Amino acid sequence: MRKALERTEMAPAGSARGVLDAVLAQFQCTTSGLSSDQAAERRARFGRNEASSKSRGANLLELTRPLLNPLVAILLIAGVASAFLGQTTDAVIIATIVIVSSGLNAWQTFRSEAAVRHLQARIAPTATALRDGVWSDLPRADLVPGDIVRLAAGDLVPADARLLSARDLHVQQAALTGEALPAEKEPTLGELASLGPDSPSLVFLGTSVVSGTATAVVFATGPATAFGDVVTRLAARPDETEFERGMKRFGFLILRTVFFLVLLILVINVSLGRNALESLLFSVALAVGLTPEFLPIITTVTLAEGARRMAEQKVIVKHLSSIQNLGSIDILCSDKTGTLTSGTMSLDGSLGPFGEPSERPLELGRLNSYFETGIRSPLDVALLESAPTAPEGCEKTDEIPFDFERRRLSVVIRKGGRLLLLTKGAPEGVLAACTSYELEGRVAALDEATVARSLETFRTLSERGYRVLAVGYRTVDRPDGHRTVDEKDLTLAGFVTFADHLLDGTAASIERLRRDGVAVKILTGDNELVTAHICREAGIDANDIVLGSEIEQLDAPALARVAERTSVFARVSPAAKHRIIRALKAHGHVVGFLGDGINDAPSLHGADVGISVAGAVDVAREASDIILLEKHLDVLHAGILAGRRSFGNVLKYLLMGTSSNFGNMLSMAGATLFLPFLPMLPTQLLLNNFLYDLAQITIPTDNVDPLYVDKPQRWDIRLVQRFMWTMGPVSSLYDFLTFFLLLRVFHFSEARFRSGWFVESLATQTLVLFVIRTVGKPWQSRPSLPLTVTTLGVAALGVALPYVPLAGRLGFEPLPGPYLAVVLLMVVSYLGVVQLVKASLLRRWMGGFAR
Repeated sequence: MRKALERTEMAPAGSARGVLDAVLAQFQCTTSGLSSDQAAERRARFGRNEASSKSRGANLLELTRPLLNPLVAILLIAGVASAFLGQTTDAVIIATIVIVSSGLNAWQTFRSEAAVRHLQARIAPTATALRDGVWSDLPRADLVPGDIVRLAAGDLVPADARLLSARDLHVQQAALTGEALPAEKEPTLGELASLGPDSPSLVFLGTSVVSGTATAVVFATGPATAFGDVVTRLAARPDETEFERGMKRFGFLILRTVFFLVLLILVINVSLGRNALESLLFSVALAVGLTPEFLPIITTVTLAEGARRMAEQKVIVKHLSSIQNLGSIDILCSDKTGTLTSGTMSLDGSLGPFGEPSERPLELGRLNSYFETGIRSPLDVALLESAPTAPEGCEKTDEIPFDFERRRLSVVIRKGGRLLLLTKGAPEGVLAACTSYELEGRVAALDEATVARSLETFRTLSERGYRVLAVGYRTVDRPDGHRTVDEKDLTLAGFVTFADHLLDGTAASIERLRRDGVAVKILTGDNELVTAHICREAGIDANDIVLGSEIEQLDAPALARVAERTSVFARVSPAAKHRIIRALKAHGHVVGFLGDGINDAPSLHGADVGISVAGAVDVAREASDIILLEKHLDVLHAGILAGRRSFGNVLKYLLMGTSSNFGNMLSMAGATLFLPFLPMLPTQLLLNNFLYDLAQITIPTDNVDPLYVDKPQRWDIRLVQRFMWTMGPVSSLYDFLTFFLLLRVFHFSEARFRSGWFVESLATQTLVLFVIRTVGKPWQSRPSLPLTVTTLGVAALGVALPYVPLAGRLGFEPLPGPYLAVVLLMVVSYLGVVQLVKASLLRRWMGGFAR
């Protein structure tokens, strides 16, 4: 189809109709668009409008990725070596454990991503296309070459397309060209200078419509587009969060420690004349067992479970990694409309230029709203509710679309033999284009005094909390071809007022957020008078409102200080919103931004967590990390708490895994120095590690302490490190006590020694989860049922293994009853000691991470 476009552009220039017909003929479509059958045939030929047709979960590389772990690869090589040397049992056990562990990893990843894809399908982007002669909203992935699409302000361009018609179309192409300013687009009649982004007649996938309207015919979809990987980029994980970076740093710390000590243990074993292959297998198994290789699984499953719970709270997560950031935000920046207020405007009144009752502004405003195209604002909906059809004898001939610079929209209509340009918009924008006013049917010139009276009327209405539209008009002498420069010499008809009432319970919602450590700041383009009225009703301090014009005068350090102390910003541009968010982030805050408009996209992208709603424009939804199915602060509050619960469960695994693993590592190193044999066989060590990880796989279902939920949670690697350095040696002391009992009290053989330590080690490191999982007293915090079942089940399985028929093959021997009684006493005392040490640790350091 791209070649067809090239052939079209080489056609000789002609009439606009001739070029339109030539373009449509090349794509084998008509002005009625494609039929459903034609679209199905082309979808089969060109594929779906996606960067890739393969799902990540089904990708073979992803399924086998766990096997590519270097430590696991070494272990598999060792298993193969065992098989060649005749140690078949060891080889089978090693291979089974590695495959089961890797398979569990792949299965959990597949399930998690399937759940996320299911959630994302509920917010899939759409495009307005002409199918079977009817304009319909279709999934963007269903578009095919030859489809005719309609574009309006706020839309993402759904595919590479050639413009058929356009009106004041400006497209943001920064993703393609890096240019910050939008590019103006319009159809051309002849050859194009290029087929790239600088072509005025072409629009491309991944760009967005800033203003204007257009129709276009699609010529490339999916991978064939100029920006073929845009879908992947839009769906890709965002930049690493601080939480992810902290876990990665900690993982490398553990890996370096493990590598050094395991190498030391291998050298000691070989120097003492022990079997070299068995020593290698033991060292590699120890490395695998001591590395927190289940951390990615636990993290993914925990975050996926958090996403599921958040979906129940009507919060959809686009990127799993954003859940932790959502739980970490301490400042929520938001627009006023639809957050504090219902976002549903109701018509209140129609007033003349100086506040006197007049039906004239309402009459002209309704005509403007009826004939305008593109996205209708809530004000338009309110205008048309009582009169959804235009009066007879009116015909639209032209339109000048809305943009954020002018803040007004104009239509040209033919009425009673006259051509009228009707303009409505923000009072400041409309008044700036007016030179006269209409009062009781008479028109008079606007001078400084009457302008001041009109502005005072506007100010009074705004102070009472009303949204105000100004309406102006003038006679024109041609039906079409009008531009923004024609919005001049208007006659002010007056104002139309609307009420957007405060949402029920908004003040209570903001207080709950404040109580849970989240400050709400309002960033709005609305005027300061309306904003102050609404904010005071919502319980937000509006005594010191900073305007956008003031922000422009501040440098970055000054803005950071102002943003820190100010709760309300009014008349702010998109660029100013973005600067405020960057300033807050620079001061160490984790910032969430809630928005749903075109001008919110930069702030959504720049915030730590971009939050939008299901009904937002495409640009806003694509730039966000979190989608609210209901735009209410209580819904967002529930999502924040769910994010904090997910963080708490991930932290439990980190504290558990690092302290237990480090303790085992010290025990292994010490045992190697004085024991004449390996304290555990490689297969036993791997089995111990596998069962231990299996016990923790249900951590994502666990309940969390109020401490995790009451405050924003921040990653603090120091707490985890200190916990490891303190709790690890405590675990090792109990291991050394076990060694003493096994050798000096019970006088066990090698096989029984290994069986005895296996049981004690597995019991203590699994059951200690009941202590470490809570900050307070274990008996005051109830674990979830799945976690209780898996933890107790694994501990019981560990006790039973020396007595099962496979015990001999695993190198186990039955243990006497008195030893099991001693193990029970040791477990109880160990849990008590851990509780005492943990309480002391967390009293000293908990404030460092739960700040």
